[in-house]
Amino acid sequence: MASAMASIVALKDVHNELKSRMEKSVEDFRASLASTRTGRANVHMLDQIRVDYYGTDTPVTQMGQVSTPEATLILVQPYDLGMVGAIEKAIRTSGTGLNPMTDGKVIRVPVPPMNEERRRDVVKQLNKTLEDHKTAIRNIRRDGNDQIKKAGKDKLISADDEKRASDEVQQLTDAEIRRIEDLFKAKEKEVMTV
Repeated sequence: MASAMASIVALKDVHNELKSRMEKSVEDFRASLASTRTGRANVHMLDQIRVDYYGTDTPVTQMGQVSTPEATLILVQPYDLGMVGAIEKAIRTSGTGLNPMTDGKVIRVPVPPMNEERRRDVVKQLNKTLEDHKTAIRNIRRDGNDQIKKAGKDKLISADDEKRASDEVQQLTDAEIRRIEDLFKAKEKEVMTV
């Protein structure tokens, strides 16, 4: 659908900024889902884990070759063998429940199958992440509505334009929230499937 806000000069930047910020929130939620543990090994499970690499917090996925040679194993082959211990420690203390093992060259991270209770905990955690991202999107909506009201107060737009723009911000908000809820439902189904 064509945007009423994009055609109003005073609101064009507001519209683009809102859309961009909401997209970032959806992408952040998608990244959280990708790194969520299901019962199968997935290279994205290590995306959120960081290692102190000479004073820089670096994601494990940038510290070496990460692969899944089998459904229950993640393999990390560090580029710098001096970092094997640090990477192993970062994975172990990350709170993901993974217990890595190393032979000094390669880090093997077995992914244990999940029991029913663990699956429910994961879904509960995902639900909390979903709510956080919904709140973030609603905060972006509030910022947009504030900017629209200010434009109306400053007589940059008419009352009709202000109403149309507010309605459009609400539609955009509803659409983005629906997107993350759909992503959540798909991931919940994946987690709960044995």
